[in-house]
Amino acid sequence: MIRVVLADDHQVVRAGIRRLLEDVGDIEVQAEASSGEEFQELYFKHKPDVGITDLSMPGIGGLESIRRILVKDPSARLLVLSVHEDVAFPMRVIKIGALGYLSKRTAADALLRGVRTVAQGETFLEREIAQKIALNSLGGADDPLGGLTDREFEVFRMLAEGKSVNDVAKSLFLSAKTVGTYQTRILQKTGADNTAALVRLAIRKGVIEP
Repeated sequence: MIRVVLADDHQVVRAGIRRLLEDVGDIEVQAEASSGEEFQELYFKHKPDVGITDLSMPGIGGLESIRRILVKDPSARLLVLSVHEDVAFPMRVIKIGALGYLSKRTAADALLRGVRTVAQGETFLEREIAQKIALNSLGGADDPLGGLTDREFEVFRMLAEGKSVNDVAKSLFLSAKTVGTYQTRILQKTGADNTAALVRLAIRKGVIEP
């Protein structure tokens, strides 16, 4: 039996995924989370074989929760199920140590294969996303987000979502001064003139919804 902790901020989505997973007989959903903080807490409470998480959730979100889990448990087997299909997110997710990435448009059988593959400690990427990553690498595209560190990328995402510097600082357990420094670096690295330009960039790169 593959034990799973599932995180998504939409209850209906969680219910659908849970039903799909548990109908096959060899997967059990131990707990459900609706935020990044709750996902982190439930992961360490249950120590599942696979943690499945969305990225866009209240609080620290999925990306930061993945990073924190992996800092404490480098052997964690984590799979992302997200609406974000641009290469920015899957490349970040795999880089920080998650084992899988699927879009929410994926077929049911692909999700099941993803869970079983990640449970074995192997990497699983949805075919279309894997192709996008490969083409991006081969093309050598000048990605304005490519130069951001993982922490800068997370601050960028949160600012683009409309959070204030103080809100970001509180969520990431940083000082407002440190977040302000990150904001300055992000503007410099992306070539954006202001926060509005960061929002437009985030929408163009699929980091946030328009």
